Amino acid sequence: MIEKEGIPATRKNGADISKDTLQKNGCHQESGIRVRELKAIEFPAADTIWVEYHETTGNPVTDRIFAAFAGDQIVSLARCRRHPDGMDIDGIFTPAEHRRKGYSRLAVGALVEACHNDNLYMHAVRHLIDFYTKQGFIPIAEKELPPTIRERYIWAGGNLEGAEVQPMYRKAGLFF
Repeated sequence: MIEKEGIPATRKNGADISKDTLQKNGCHQESGIRVRELKAIEFPAADTIWVEYHETTGNPVTDRIFAAFAGDQIVSLARCRRHPDGMDIDGIFTPAEHRRKGYSRLAVGALVEACHNDNLYMHAVRHLIDFYTKQGFIPIAEKELPPTIRERYIWAGGNLEGAEVQPMYRKAGLFF
């Protein structure tokens, strides 16, 4: 988010952001943490972090990956994947030693801001619904997901509650 006419932005996509947050050349900074979209050549670095997260990998053809950095080290990731019928948010992961410091909030916030021109969908782990609600997502019924995104959880046989996930949706647009 860019400060306008000296007025610091304190809200971003429904989530509070400290006054020292700023955007320069597509890079957010907050308390020494930088957040930016990865270039395709950097996707292997994300893949290395994601080994701990279901061995997720990035695909430069379909994905946009956002990372929070402490120095040169990735401390959190969030991915947006383009499907034929919608944008799916997943791959949100922070290694254990970096959790509970707000890094996921920063990575997801940067993703949401950068991808704001599209409706965004996700399958949220139920205990994180409040976290995603603060990023502008709302719970929806499974049948409201676009078909190719809904297919990701076909193994649950229509029992997403038993799988401990909740479909969520965020309407396109910037929310401040």
